[in-house]
Amino acid sequence: MRDNVSPQIEPLEERVVFTKEMKKTHTILFPQMLPIHFSLFQRCFEQEGYHVELLTETAPRVMRAGLSHVHNDICYPAILVIGQMIDALQSGRYDLERTALMITQTGGGCRASNYIHLLRKGLKRAGFGGIPVISLNLAGLERNPGFNLGFSLMRRLVYAIVYGDLMMCLANQVRPYERGSGATDALIAEWVERLQASFLTSQGFRRRTIQDNLSGIVRSFEAIPVEGPPKTRVGVVGEIYIKYAPLGNNNLEDFLLRENVEPVVPGLLDFLIFKCDNRIEDAGLYGTRKMTGLGSWALKAYVCAWQNRMIEAIKRSRFRAPKPFASTKALVKDYLGYGNKMGEGWLLTGEMLELIESGTPNIICAQPFGCLPNHIVGKGMIRAIRTRNPAANIVAIDYDAGATRVNQENRIKLMLAAADTSGTQDQLHRL
Repeated sequence: MRDNVSPQIEPLEERVVFTKEMKKTHTILFPQMLPIHFSLFQRCFEQEGYHVELLTETAPRVMRAGLSHVHNDICYPAILVIGQMIDALQSGRYDLERTALMITQTGGGCRASNYIHLLRKGLKRAGFGGIPVISLNLAGLERNPGFNLGFSLMRRLVYAIVYGDLMMCLANQVRPYERGSGATDALIAEWVERLQASFLTSQGFRRRTIQDNLSGIVRSFEAIPVEGPPKTRVGVVGEIYIKYAPLGNNNLEDFLLRENVEPVVPGLLDFLIFKCDNRIEDAGLYGTRKMTGLGSWALKAYVCAWQNRMIEAIKRSRFRAPKPFASTKALVKDYLGYGNKMGEGWLLTGEMLELIESGTPNIICAQPFGCLPNHIVGKGMIRAIRTRNPAANIVAIDYDAGATRVNQENRIKLMLAAADTSGTQDQLHRL
């Protein structure tokens, strides 16, 4: 055995940059997470001159592709997202000389910040090392000459999130009661088309137009015929991808509907505001320069204003409205410090508390197995929440490549069996 021999460390590959020329010639593949929101995102990118295609494949081969090219100890969402991208490249549907990939980066301590590096490593192993990968982030982590998350695109994406949150909130309150099966989904598809068309003109971005659209969406959902008594409401919180993506949570919302339950899923706006709020809190907690959070403060104020307008539009109807971000943040004060910001951070605890306060004490905390931030601010806070809120009925469900769907659904059924619906339902659906 030889001594004093340094281990051979494989050098990092220089990343393939997405150039200005590629913007004109390349198709950008983007993994799906929230069906309504991301359909609108796609049009937002297209109107900025990008050709974007959403990846919606959910066949078992997606997970197999991820496990084949990513270490199976890596976060489950990374396995799925990377597997979805590699599966698409292997499908033969795309010209590999004119294809790029896009993935989000949070920039925090969560492993999500490293997905992009895991993706590049997986692409190299699969023989696609020449495919450029674009990082979609608010932290300026990576820059590409051919991609710019500028004011125009950011504004479009914010409006898309507002519309997406509104439709998701209303759909979950109508779909379990609709008299005609599929009416809710048909209305969503109709509004997505109308909103995408409105993005084509400057009129679509005027405050008056957006507020009219918010009111129009609410009225149209109110017009869907519904029937039946109120059902048990079950909130869904957890790691952002597993919470929202049907691929990540084994179509959890569909399962809850089959179990005669009304799903309640917090929106994406709170997460966006949460990320801005973290930068602002850093100045007070850790002494960072206040100027570094100036942009985050402006974006937070802008998004909060639109969240409030969305909430007001809902309050003028028979539907339950979500709480504004400030209210959710205030609920956490006696449970967690605002320095808990890794992954979903204190927001996850706040979402559980908001659900309980609004009459939804039955909660599924969905998380990837081994997700440290979620095990701390999700599973780790359940006992404290139950101590102060005896009616809370919370179950933590782990999702992983080695976890069985049957086991996950059986644990949820046990939670539903213990659900005490007395006093938790309102009369909003009594028509």
